[in-house]
Amino acid sequence: VQLQASGGGLVQAGGSLRLSCAASGSTFRINNIGWLRQAPGKQRELVAVISSDGSTHYADSVKGRFTISRDNAKNTVYLQMNSLKPEDTAVYYCNAESYIYYGGTDYWGRGTQVTVSS
Repeated sequence: VQLQASGGGLVQAGGSLRLSCAASGSTFRINNIGWLRQAPGKQRELVAVISSDGSTHYADSVKGRFTISRDNAKNTVYLQMNSLKPEDTAVYYCNAESYIYYGGTDYWGRGTQVTVSS
């Protein structure tokens, strides 16, 4: 499984960005797929994840502002980020987890930088 993330950039506080993560290869293996982020000097943290059944989970810090969605026909996951804050500044990573049947393997895409100016 290969993951290609895109959509990062520089935005002012209060603005919006949409991240995309396109999966290729053995995408049938994927169960959960989502986004984590890492700010300078901080640990990587979960932002949002969506399961194959469509259920979602968000970090408390982004609830109500970020929306994760999944287009299975395009093997793409989106993260719509609204009302961005400077503390959302980080490198965002797309992550996919395979079904346990396939080993519960983690796959990672290259990070995409999101910078929110105050």
